[in-house]
Amino acid sequence: MSDRDTQIGAFIERAGWGDAVVSFLAGDASNRRYLRLIRPSNAERAVLMDAPPEKGEDVRPFVRIADYLASISLSAPRILDRDEDAGFLLLEDLGDALFASIIPRNPDLENRLYSTATDVLVHLHAQTPPAGLATYDATTASALSSLIFDWYIPGATDDADTSARSDVERCLHDLLAEHAGTCDVLIQRDYHAQNLLWLPDRKSIARVGLLDFQDAMLGHRAYDLVSLLQDARRDVPPELEQRMRDRYALQTGQNPDAFATAYAVLGAQRNLRILGVFARLCIRDGKAHYVDLIPRVWGLLQRDLAHPALAPLQAMLADRLPTPDPSLLEKLKSKCATPLTQ
Repeated sequence: MSDRDTQIGAFIERAGWGDAVVSFLAGDASNRRYLRLIRPSNAERAVLMDAPPEKGEDVRPFVRIADYLASISLSAPRILDRDEDAGFLLLEDLGDALFASIIPRNPDLENRLYSTATDVLVHLHAQTPPAGLATYDATTASALSSLIFDWYIPGATDDADTSARSDVERCLHDLLAEHAGTCDVLIQRDYHAQNLLWLPDRKSIARVGLLDFQDAMLGHRAYDLVSLLQDARRDVPPELEQRMRDRYALQTGQNPDAFATAYAVLGAQRNLRILGVFARLCIRDGKAHYVDLIPRVWGLLQRDLAHPALAPLQAMLADRLPTPDPSLLEKLKSKCATPLTQ
C-alpha cells in the first residue's frame, strides 16, 4: 500500500465512512482520480476526489466554484467533507448517468439533454460571476492554442521549426479580440457530454449535474457552448449543433450572425489547443488513447476555419498544420511516453 493510499484510508475514516467499500470510479487528463464509496449497510454512496498537491493539484478552486454553482441553483456536487491541504474532497455522488453514456442507449433523449444543458448556460450567464476569476482573454487564449507548435506539429513531423508561431498567434489574437473579446461570464471550460450527468428526478436546469469545473475563468459566452457542441469525444449532429446555438442566441438576445462568428473563432481556438493538448498527453504523459480523438477535433477545426471571418487564419495554417492521417497518428503513438520515461 502506498503512502497516498494510507492517507486516503485515514481521511475516509475521519470522515465517518470507514465502513464503506471503496472502488475506482474514474481518472481524467489531470493527476486527479475519483473513488466511489458505498456503505454496505444502506447502500449510501459518496465520491472521493483524490487530487495530490505534490502533483500540482489543488482542490480549493473546485470548492469555490462548486459553492458558487450551488448558490445559483445549479447541480454541482455537494461537498460532504474535505482536507484541502492533503487534496481530498468527499463529494455527493450524482450517479453514473453521463450524457455520453445515456445518449447511445437512448438516442431519443439527445435533443432534450442538449436543450437542458444549453439552458443551464443561459441561466449561468445571466448571473453575476464570482469575483477574482482570471480572464480567458485573447492574449491567454491565443497563447494556449500555440501548444500545436510545442507538441502536435513537432510530434507529427519531427520538425522543430516554430517560425510561424508568432504569426499564427497574432492572427488568432486579433480575430478573438475583434469577434469574441467580451469576457464577462463564468466559463467552465470542459462543459461536454463526458462531464454532464442527467438527473431526471430533479427539476428544470437542475437536472444537469456538473463536473470538472475547477478551471473556471471569465470568458466569452460562446465558449462553453462550443465545448458542449464541438465535443472532442463524441459526434454531435450538425443540425443539433445549429439548433442549440440558435436556442442560446434567441434566449439571450444575441445577434445571430455576430454570435455565429464568435462561436467559429472560439471553436478554432479551442480545437487548435486541444490538438496540442492531446499530442502532449500522449508524448509526455503516456496516454496514447487521446490520439484516437484527434481526427474528430481536426474535422471540427476545419469546419470552424471555413467561416469567412477566419480566412486569414485558414490560409496561414493550410501548409503548416499536418493532416492527421493514419500514418501521422501512428507516428504520434510511437512517441508515447512509457512508465520508465514519464
